[in-house]
Amino acid sequence: MATFPQDDIYQLVREPIDLVALVRHVRAPEDGAIVTFDGFARNQSHNRPTLYLDYEAYESMALAKMREIGVQLHEKYSIHRVAMVHRLGRLEIGDTSVFIAVSAPHRAAAFDACRFAIDTLKRTVPIWKKEYFEDGAVWADGELPPAPAATPRAKPAS
Repeated sequence: MATFPQDDIYQLVREPIDLVALVRHVRAPEDGAIVTFDGFARNQSHNRPTLYLDYEAYESMALAKMREIGVQLHEKYSIHRVAMVHRLGRLEIGDTSVFIAVSAPHRAAAFDACRFAIDTLKRTVPIWKKEYFEDGAVWADGELPPAPAATPRAKPAS
């Protein structure tokens, strides 16, 4: 089984993600490209205004799956370094929830690897998003609350 460089970063964090530091970390003189994916909380979902998001994870398994994705990236693509960080807990609108940076000697490999990384993360890593609205909350890709009165009212951040 292939291994990934010790320089790769795979993390779950509860504080804002430092995008600049991660890009700086994957950058090296032998590289010619860095491709990034910045997924952040938007202000609407299901045609409803979103107040905030909350992410939960099965943390040990999520980190193991993220590392498995890293192994696959290094096996499939001619890349150099990877940084993959997902935030947990409450996120306000505009906060970054997931950030991936991939460096490579050539841009095509960096683009392909970054796309593969986010698509695979979304499908396989046990991280769940709960969206909060004025009239309740719903787990992403789940059903909307049955009635506004059926769930507690979400409170906007002060």
